[in-house]
Amino acid sequence: MTNRSLFIVEDDPAFRETFVDAMSLRGVEVRCAGSGYEGLRALQTLRPSAIILDVRLPDLHGFELCRRLKRMEGLRKTPIVLISASPAYNDPRDRTEGYLCGAAAFLAKPVSVDALWSEVGALLA
Repeated sequence: MTNRSLFIVEDDPAFRETFVDAMSLRGVEVRCAGSGYEGLRALQTLRPSAIILDVRLPDLHGFELCRRLKRMEGLRKTPIVLISASPAYNDPRDRTEGYLCGAAAFLAKPVSVDALWSEVGALLA
């Protein structure tokens, strides 16, 4: 598989760095943003194979960011994985909202590198 790329929007630098390292070791090119608006700006031109979004970002809710990305030309079919540490998003109704805004998957933090790779690897396959 060639040209596998991932874009991560995550405000926690340690979490972001861990997943960048883990995905890079698996041969996936990774780019990142630390906020929703930073991610939105970067994704105006980038076309990753998949996107990982934190639901609780400091400036833009992950559901809203997901909706905006799904309306952008060139990203409509890009799979998006939502992740959240908030117990509020373990409620099936909130997970449903995540899927309705266009997410392909929804994972709860803490999420292991293996669990994230399992989901992302399947989306990149």
